[in-house]
Amino acid sequence: MADVIAVAAIVVVVGAALWYIIKSKKNGVKCIGCPHAGKCSKCISED
Repeated sequence: MADVIAVAAIVVVVGAALWYIIKSKKNGVKCIGCPHAGKCSKCISED
C-alpha cells in the first residue's frame, strides 16, 4: 500500500511540473525558471 501512495505522489509531482512547463511555453516564456521573467540579456538575444 505504501508503494502505491509513493508512486501516486511522484506521478502528481511530475504531472504538476509538466503542466507548469507547458503552460509557461504557451504563454511565450523562454526561460521558464528565470526570475527576470524573460527580460534578461540571454532571453532577449535569442529573439
